[in-house]
Amino acid sequence: MNPVIKIGMLGMGNIGTGVVKVLSSNGSDIEEKVGRRIQLESILVRDIKKKRAVDVSHLLTTDPADILENPEIDIVVEVMGTIDTAFEYILRAFENKKAVVTANKDLVAVHGKKLFEAAEENGVDFFFEGSVAGGIPIIRPLKECLCGNRINGVMGIINGTTNYILTAMSHGGKEFAEALEEAQRLGYAEPDPTADIEGLDAARKIAILASIAFNSRITYPDVYVEGITKITSYDIQYAEELGYRVKLLGIAKGTEEEVEVRVHPVLIPSSHPLASVYNEFNAIFVEGDAVGETMFYGKGAGELPTASAVVGDIISAARNIQNGTPGRIGCTCFKNKRIKHISEVESKFYIRISVSDRPGVLASIAGVFGNSSVSLASVIQKRLEGDLAEVVLITHKVREANLRDALAIIEGLSVVAEVGSVIRVEGSEE
Repeated sequence: MNPVIKIGMLGMGNIGTGVVKVLSSNGSDIEEKVGRRIQLESILVRDIKKKRAVDVSHLLTTDPADILENPEIDIVVEVMGTIDTAFEYILRAFENKKAVVTANKDLVAVHGKKLFEAAEENGVDFFFEGSVAGGIPIIRPLKECLCGNRINGVMGIINGTTNYILTAMSHGGKEFAEALEEAQRLGYAEPDPTADIEGLDAARKIAILASIAFNSRITYPDVYVEGITKITSYDIQYAEELGYRVKLLGIAKGTEEEVEVRVHPVLIPSSHPLASVYNEFNAIFVEGDAVGETMFYGKGAGELPTASAVVGDIISAARNIQNGTPGRIGCTCFKNKRIKHISEVESKFYIRISVSDRPGVLASIAGVFGNSSVSLASVIQKRLEGDLAEVVLITHKVREANLRDALAIIEGLSVVAEVGSVIRVEGSEE
């Protein structure tokens, strides 16, 4: 038996740098935990001459074959961040009987099924803990620690950028554009923040979590998505007054027959554990029939937090190699559940509407809701602007299609200036 387990890494950005740092600083402890030394053998990069935060110049290569075709390399770590090229390289790694660790959520959300099939066919491991929520352990807990449960729901703050923006709006009184600019200045948001603020990043992550939680393949296009660009400081303020906070959540709920998977802003009760998760932090709230309610909390991104998850997967793969048990836990999507369309989902709603400030207006709006089987829990007038009044309505739980039918009629009423915000309410009982 080779006394060293050798690693080849594809990519050397922030996460790759973090992996090098963790393997270097904790190497002796990792060797004791595995029973063999872990050695970083080669790193694939585009530009060997580029200056890097750690000195790995002796390990760099621009030829993927130096890693993928090298018989001495046991584990391939993919931290490139692409989809097509990473997919091609990982399949080649599997064909050469190498275990693979990735932190690539886009890749897993798009090609997860094919990757698991290829790993199983070649009898090797495929790990991806770092693909969701950075350093927060959630993939392995769902696949292993909680696998004795029937999971009823997974709900979480799984995008740090949007959580930072909503925190800045809530605590700092900022409007969306100002909060986004601050997040970009501090490095929490990309120059092009579309994937974050439109909910696309969170949608890929909740697709992965839902697939594991409900043992049924969920892909990115299956997820209903809304972003946070329409949230205003008034929505934040009114939510606080009503005992709620506004968060962008990934939500997955399942039964024996079907699954609903969605990403959108919600009003969540201030007493809920997720309501107190601020700034760039992430948290995932899981409900199982045996364990009850449990929450996983921490930094959802960043060089070292994500590297923590990647190195944890490296250790798992290395232990399996050491013990001759690769491929021990493969794909757990052994069911084929129906995906529930958003029009069928039932929720409570917060609705902010600008209307003419005159008698009978609220009665006419309430009548439209009633004709569409939408029951109102409360109606509150919030402020006056000229001859317009702003009202906030909270509904009882209602089928989405019914609410949308009612709003389509209300938007056409002459007494309605604007339907400003429509936000679902989660985490509270009727």
